[in-house]
Amino acid sequence: MNNITVTRKTTESRITVTLDFSPIRPDYRKYIKTPITFLNHMMEHIAWRGGFNIEIDMELDEFTLTHVICEDLGIALGKAAKHYVDTVDGCYGYGDAVGIIDEAKAETALSFESRAYFDIDYHGAELTEKVEGMDTQDLETFLEGFAQGAQCTLHVDLLKGHNGHHIWEAIYRSFGSAVARVFEVSEVRKGKTSGVAGKIEWEIK
Repeated sequence: MNNITVTRKTTESRITVTLDFSPIRPDYRKYIKTPITFLNHMMEHIAWRGGFNIEIDMELDEFTLTHVICEDLGIALGKAAKHYVDTVDGCYGYGDAVGIIDEAKAETALSFESRAYFDIDYHGAELTEKVEGMDTQDLETFLEGFAQGAQCTLHVDLLKGHNGHHIWEAIYRSFGSAVARVFEVSEVRKGKTSGVAGKIEWEIK
C-alpha cells in the first residue's frame, strides 16, 4: 500500500491526513500544515521516526481552538493507521519503542486490537502548563485522539526529563518509532491479527 488518505469533517473542522509510504521526501516538513508550529514539529518526529511521509491539510471554522485541532488531528491520523493495520496482511499491529533527546527519555507501547484506551504516566515529573506556546494537556489530547481513532491501546511513560521541549520530543519520538514497528510487515504474520482474540465480528439485531 503506497498511501492512505483520510478526511474527517465536522462543523468545527475539516482535516485531511495522508500517510505516504514512499521514501521520506527531503522537504517532508512542508506537507505538515497545522496552525500550530510546535504541533507541526511533533508530527515531524512521528514521520521521521515512523519512516513515512505525513501530509496534513486543515480547514477550521472561525475559531482556531488548539484543543479541537489536536483532538481531531489525532483521531484522523489514528483512523488512517487503523486502516493500514486492518488492510495490510502481515503487519504486526503492535510495537513499543524508546525515544531520547539529551536528558529526556520516554517509552511508548501500542496494540491495535479494537480496544481504545490511552494512558500516560509522567512518573512524578513536573511539567509546565505550556511549552512553546502549546498547552501540555493538548499535546496529550492528540495522543488520546489517536487512540480513539485507531481503536488501539496506547501507553506512554516519561522515564526521565526536565526540559519541557525535550520531554515532548522524547515522547513523540518514541511514539513514531512504536508506530514504525506496528506497520512492519512480516511473512510470519500473514493471516494473523495483532491480538489472540482474532478478528472481531458483531451481530446486531
